[in-house]
Parts: sequence; structure tokens; C-alpha cells
Amino acid sequence: MVRIAQMERPTISDVLPKIRAYYAKPNNLSGGSLHIVLDDGNVRDCDVRYCVEFAQERCDSDGVSLAETLLLMSRAQRFKLSRRRYA
Repeated sequence: MVRIAQMERPTISDVLPKIRAYYAKPNNLSGGSLHIVLDDGNVRDCDVRYCVEFAQERCDSDGVSLAETLLLMSRAQRFKLSRRRYA
């Protein structure tokens, strides 16, 4: 398993605007393809990888990009993001 160096990780502040923009898209009020991570708090790597695949199946390029960004973050960072409300 490859570990991401701390300095390479996106910060919560970096990702928040992307999440807000994603929620603002039509049909994404409940987290769109990333619902299980962003709304339900399932923040393990396997959960985020599932969201990548689900977004790909739905041709949701923004969801794929956001999920791939979330994979670069720590589980603790993802958990903090999942505790916020975006809608």
C-alpha cells in the first residue's frame, strides 16, 4: 500500500469549495454519487473507491474527480468533512 505524504494531502479548506459546488449541481442535494461518504460518514478507503466506481457508472465526472481527491485525504479528514452539512 502506498502512503500519501502529509504535505501531498489536500486540506479540508482545499476540498470544501469543491464539495459545495458538487452539492449545488442538480440532483446532488444528498451527496450525489458520494452520498455514502459525504452524508452517511462511511469514510474508509473502500467506501470512497466504491464511490469512484459508482460515479464512473453514472458518467459523473465531477463525482469521480471529487472521490479521487477524497482518496488522497486521511480517514480523519474525510470523517470531518462527513460531519458538515452542505445542503
